[in-house]
Amino acid sequence: MARFKIEPRTENSLFAPLLVSSIAIFLTAIAGSGLFLFYGKSPSAGFHAFFIEPLQSTYGIGEVLLKMGPLLLIAQGLAIGFRAKVWNIGAEGQLLIGAICGGYLAILFEGSSSPFLLVAMVVVGALGGMAWAGVAAWLKVRFNANEILVTFMMSSIALQLLYFLVTGPLKDPAGFNFPQSITFGEAALFPIIMEDTRVNASLFLGLFATVIAWVFIQRSLLGYQLIVGGLAPAASRYAGFSANRSVWMALLIGGAAAGAAGVAEVAGPLGMLQRNISPGYGFAAIIVAFLGGLNPIGIVLSSALMALIYVGGDFARLSIGLPSAVTAIFQGMLLTFYLASSFLLTHKLRFSTTTVSVKSTPEAAE
Repeated sequence: MARFKIEPRTENSLFAPLLVSSIAIFLTAIAGSGLFLFYGKSPSAGFHAFFIEPLQSTYGIGEVLLKMGPLLLIAQGLAIGFRAKVWNIGAEGQLLIGAICGGYLAILFEGSSSPFLLVAMVVVGALGGMAWAGVAAWLKVRFNANEILVTFMMSSIALQLLYFLVTGPLKDPAGFNFPQSITFGEAALFPIIMEDTRVNASLFLGLFATVIAWVFIQRSLLGYQLIVGGLAPAASRYAGFSANRSVWMALLIGGAAAGAAGVAEVAGPLGMLQRNISPGYGFAAIIVAFLGGLNPIGIVLSSALMALIYVGGDFARLSIGLPSAVTAIFQGMLLTFYLASSFLLTHKLRFSTTTVSVKSTPEAAE
C-alpha cells in the first residue's frame, strides 16, 4: 500500500527553499484565480493585467525596476537578521527615519551643487535607520524586550514624527499649506538611468547590497558567527561568540539598509519629504526576504516578483477595474502560503510503499 510519510529533516537541502517558494507561488496563483472570479473577472485577464501588461512597455518595465530597488535593498538587510533569528519587523519605520535624516540634509543645503550631497544623504539616512533600529537592539540586549513588538511599534512613532515634521518645522512655506517639504535641488536627486522612465541610480544601491550580503554571509567570519548564533545559540556561546553582538549586528544592518532605502525614495521619484513616502516597502520586504529563501540571489528574484505585483496592481486597476486592495491581498496570500509551506524546510515528505504479507495456510493451499 502506497502512502506519504512526514519525517524531520536531518540535513539541510539546497532545494528546500526553492521548493517552498515555488509551492507558495503556485498556491497564490490558484487562490488568485478565485480572487479574480470573486470580482467577476476572468483569471486569464487578471493574470495578464498583473504579470504581462507591465512588461509590455518601457514605462512599465521602468516602474518595476523603480519599485524593485527599495524592496531589494531592505530585504537584503532584513534577511541577514532573519538568518540570526532576530526578527526586525520595523523596517518601515527605519525607512521613514532614514528618509527624514537624508531629506533634512537636502533641505539644509538647499541650492548646493556639490556632488557629495547625495552621498552624504545616503550615509546620514543609513545612520538614521541604524540609530532607530539600535533602540530596539538596546532594549533587546538590556531588558530582553521582544524585538518584534518594539520594532513594529517604533514604526508608528516614526510615521507620527514624519507627519509632525512635514506639517510643521519642515513644511514648505510656499507650498500652499500642503504637508510636504520644499522640492529638493538637482544635486540631491538620483539621476535617471533609463529614458522615458522614472527608474534612477538608486537601483544600484540594491544591487550593491546584494553583493555585500552574499560576501558577508558566504565569506566573512562575522556572517558565520551571526548564523551560528541564530541556529545554535548554545554552540555559539560555547565557541565564544557573543549573542548580544549578533542582536546588535542584525538590527543595525537591517536599519542601515532600510534607512538608505528611505533616502532612495525621497531623493528619487518623490524629490521631497511628504506624508506618503512608502507604500509599505518595509513590510513587503519581509515577504521578499522569506520568499527569496533568505538567500541574496533568491531575494533578487523575489523582489522583482513583488515589484511586478505592485505595478501589476496599478495596471489591473486601470485596464480591468480591479480595486487597488487586490495588490495587498496578493502580498498577504504570498506570505501566508509561504509560512504554511515552510514546514517543508524542517520536514520532508517521503513516498513509501508497504507490502502486506499473506500467510499461506493449509486451507488456502487446498
